[in-house]
Amino acid sequence: MPDVQPLNSDLNGDLNGDLIDPTVATPARIYSYLLGGEDHFPADRAAAEKALEAMPVRDFARVNRAFLTRTVRHLAETGLDQFLDIGIGLPAPGSTAETALSVRPDARIVGVDNDPIVLAHARAHRGEPAPSGATIVAGDVRRPAEILENPEVRGRLDFDRPVAVLLVAVLHFVVDEDDPYGAVRTLMDAVAPGSALVLSQVTADLDPDGVGATAKAYARSSVRTAVRSHKEISAFFDGLEPVAPGVVRLSQWHPDEQVLAGDDRIGMYGGVALKP
Repeated sequence: MPDVQPLNSDLNGDLNGDLIDPTVATPARIYSYLLGGEDHFPADRAAAEKALEAMPVRDFARVNRAFLTRTVRHLAETGLDQFLDIGIGLPAPGSTAETALSVRPDARIVGVDNDPIVLAHARAHRGEPAPSGATIVAGDVRRPAEILENPEVRGRLDFDRPVAVLLVAVLHFVVDEDDPYGAVRTLMDAVAPGSALVLSQVTADLDPDGVGATAKAYARSSVRTAVRSHKEISAFFDGLEPVAPGVVRLSQWHPDEQVLAGDDRIGMYGGVALKP
């Protein structure tokens, strides 16, 4: 991969000092770099490379994206056609919208993010089909009520029908003092029976030293990190009905031919559960 990647030229009008600080790495841009995307700054690449010294975080990104793709495909094939993807990030192959629309062309997808680059993508394509296939709005999982009250979210999704709420590789950026469990409850209380929660999160259960070093690398970014155990991650699904096989290592959730040997060593748990 080249050492320098250009930012999308569509965003030139939004890349100003008031909106985006290129000296501070953000999770969405680090993730874009790890997935081979183009929208990142030197600070994002430096943080990613520092993390790579401690752990194979590019494999984490790949395995997590594959988990997202499989869960969205599964839900779309079983009838869900509305998706609220919180922390949607920058466009990349295997996205929620790409996957859902390939199964259900009538699917409705709303992406939520607090990274200015992600929002700049949406503004650059305002008034035309979004490049991601999703309606993108500003929001933060730490303030779930604001997401739920957003008129664009309400205008796009029908909360009287089931909605898939996606929190994929998001909650390890929400520390306990910001009440991540309360945020998940607020979101799931707002959706109809039959809705789904899709969640993945980094754990230190498998490689505590490597995860600790990676957390220090991410400390250079705009957020803090929170690593949780299997028990703590499973608690996010309390009150919901788990979809088999439950909360497992990401490669173990309905694996397909894209799962590689060794993917079960990736230190992330994930699962899907339905609201009764």
